[in-house]
Amino acid sequence: MPSLQADPLQGALREVRARTQELAASLSAEDQQVQAFPEASPTKWHLGHTTWFLDRFVLREHAPAGQVMPEAWDELFNSYYEGVGKRFERARRGCLSRPALDEVLAWRAAVTERVDALLPGAEPRARELVELGLHHEMQHQELLLTDVLANFSVHPAAPAWRATPPDAPRETLEAPRWIAFEGGLVHSGAEGDGFCFDNELPRHPVWLAPFELRDTLLTNGEALAFLESGGYDDHRPWLADGIAWVRAEGVRAPAYWREENGAWFTHTLYGLRPLDLDAPATHLSAYEADAIATWLGARLPTEHEWEHAAAPSDPATLGRWHAHGPLWPRHGERAANGLRGLWGEVWQWTRSAYLPYPGYRPAAGAVGEYNGKFMDGQWVLRGGSCATPPGHVRASYRNFFYPAQRWQFTGVRLARDPR
Repeated sequence: MPSLQADPLQGALREVRARTQELAASLSAEDQQVQAFPEASPTKWHLGHTTWFLDRFVLREHAPAGQVMPEAWDELFNSYYEGVGKRFERARRGCLSRPALDEVLAWRAAVTERVDALLPGAEPRARELVELGLHHEMQHQELLLTDVLANFSVHPAAPAWRATPPDAPRETLEAPRWIAFEGGLVHSGAEGDGFCFDNELPRHPVWLAPFELRDTLLTNGEALAFLESGGYDDHRPWLADGIAWVRAEGVRAPAYWREENGAWFTHTLYGLRPLDLDAPATHLSAYEADAIATWLGARLPTEHEWEHAAAPSDPATLGRWHAHGPLWPRHGERAANGLRGLWGEVWQWTRSAYLPYPGYRPAAGAVGEYNGKFMDGQWVLRGGSCATPPGHVRASYRNFFYPAQRWQFTGVRLARDPR
């Protein structure tokens, strides 16, 4: 077998595939079957779907022996690819007791081995699909963690994904500062020869008015002050759809917060923990993010403002990429421009709708459904979170969710126009 040095893509394949299973290793088969909410998939399904992607798009189309999975599994683990056949209903994935977990793990091993053997001498298109499949799997590593938290959050005993690690040293949080940016003609979108998703292209010019960003992220203390001021009852800071969502869903606090005997706690991957008022607020919807920003006399940045401010910094040196813990957000190190927590703490909501860039073209084939067909009704987030795997974000990376969704590690970077 060729060495890892001979083919870096083989090394990446083995590393990414192993990391996914390490994330699930502390979970029982019963844990991996649970689906508490329609948007939070079971762990077993994530293990299967990421395998399905390589099996369906790489092995079926580019390997002499074809795919590994039985045809009946194709429908079970297809997520949203209309072009390749039927899909099992997302909201009922927790009903898929079969195939059993050990069958899924055996399938994973077989697919990894076969893709590994295919890579030496593989045609360029097959290698491109493997690279896309690995970045797709890294997205699902983050989803696996956030879905475990969502699934455990409804359990009265507040179970933990892993045993609680020693408390991290508390950060020194100074008075927030505003960092000014001149704006002008800038460029947004991916550049260079490295991997990117199609929704990061094409790189294009954007005109920015002068703007300011706060150096630290919105804190739990600020979110609590909004709550205690009656912010969830006062329509004035909310968008119309936002206050309608609050009333329809009975929202009274950020997701995973619990009040017990007058004290606030939050459910984390390590179980229930006292609310740290200085830590970045997370699990906020875009509606909450926008309302709290308005209440504070600020706003959310546009995605192009965020990218322009973040582009000179290096995620690899500033981000706190997890080695499976501790997985909770901090404000992080300062970039050269003074901003803290740009990378790897919380996904930061922007005020930008998720829309195509001028001249956008989706990828060819069924994988072209990956991004483009979701450019409707969603908001863009930037920066990665404490659950994002290493090497998976860059300044041009565009995450996107519907504005009511908050089960991800989603938080707030405040912006404002110059005073």
